[in-house]
Amino acid sequence: ALAGMLLHAFGVILAIVVPAMTAGLRLLFTKNAMNWFAHPCLAFFMFVPASLVGLLLPRIIWGLSEQSHFWGAFGLYSLVTLAYMLAGLSGGFLTFFISMSLLLGRFISSISRKQLGQQSPKSLFGYVIPMIPCLLYCLYYGGFLIQFLIEKMGMMGSLPKPYGHFVPDIIVGAMVGLVVGWCFGPLAPIVSCWLAKASILHGFLQITVVAMAVSSQVFPYSTGAPKRVVLQHTFVTDASNIVESNYGFSVVDANSLEFVFNNAPEAAKWLKDNSELSLKEKYRSDRSTWVALYPVPFLFSGSLKFPAQTEEIRKHHQHFPQLVVQKTSSNNWNRRVHLQLSLGGLDHFAQYYWSIIELVFC
Repeated sequence: ALAGMLLHAFGVILAIVVPAMTAGLRLLFTKNAMNWFAHPCLAFFMFVPASLVGLLLPRIIWGLSEQSHFWGAFGLYSLVTLAYMLAGLSGGFLTFFISMSLLLGRFISSISRKQLGQQSPKSLFGYVIPMIPCLLYCLYYGGFLIQFLIEKMGMMGSLPKPYGHFVPDIIVGAMVGLVVGWCFGPLAPIVSCWLAKASILHGFLQITVVAMAVSSQVFPYSTGAPKRVVLQHTFVTDASNIVESNYGFSVVDANSLEFVFNNAPEAAKWLKDNSELSLKEKYRSDRSTWVALYPVPFLFSGSLKFPAQTEEIRKHHQHFPQLVVQKTSSNNWNRRVHLQLSLGGLDHFAQYYWSIIELVFC
């Protein structure tokens, strides 16, 4: 039983690792990440066959008996359920449901095998049918989780290159593998005697390669699943003078600004008409320029800024907001700063509003 438990645990781990490696390998041959974002079916098409390869591979390498494999799988799910209970977590209901379904399927399968024979394919239904409620729930729960994760990948942030380009695909591949592990894992002890063959695994690998090739030609975004970009027009003022004016531009997923400019020539043309478009290092934007959107700037890693014209703002505002330190005072460990804020011409009635903000720094 211990050998079977280790075998099943190793298979579940490979079911997670193999599709994650597949996701990373695909990005070595294509420039666009997240091709499954607008078409989630591509994620299942790519990662489910690869995950099944990882799940079934240990059964080919180490050919344990079906009984050892079954009790090993049952022991693994029971151990995970016990760990959840001891930790006081509520997530153990899923593995408990799987464990009880395994016992019921094993009991009915043993009865059908006495009448139909050990290797009869009909005895397989005696094992699968009692597990249908468990499998349907696992599929529903896992499918919802994957769909939710895919949607959130569009807002996870642009991580630093070069590794940030791989992170979303690897996360989705690993999550699909985890879902396949808990959905198909309970069937593996019985079904793997038919599926754990070199020809079957070769077929799964061929499907994975075809899916990778097809997905690499698909555009990652659509009107229903758009790419999120952030554009702000920043003015740095000194009393009534504009010291600096620029456009800040950034993205919040793994496909960089270069991807935006290559696939949206209108955006590049608009920036060229108003500024000097360049991806050089000197146009990198500091995170402090996005302080008005705090804490959203922590999602940006490759922001750019481009010089902008100032004539348009002059038509509407003659005076600009101004913040002046009036006085400071100290009392024991407290420091009190009095600030005077003028809103300038930002109010609709061209009047001035003054407010005193008192900040206490300890």
